[in-house]
Amino acid sequence: MTVQKFRSIEEMNRAPVRSSAQADFDRFVRHCARYWKISPRVFPRGVLKFRRIEDARHPPR
Repeated sequence: MTVQKFRSIEEMNRAPVRSSAQADFDRFVRHCARYWKISPRVFPRGVLKFRRIEDARHPPR
């Protein structure tokens, strides 16, 4: 990234903010990876217990 020089604060404020779409996407991916590292991977009880809805409605005795 190059350095920009400004003669006044007003000129600096009018300058567009430079950012690339790739850098934004990379930041998004880093945030997603951080979320998956800190989020708990605990599944609620009973969610994976039955293979079909019929099995859940009529459990074996």
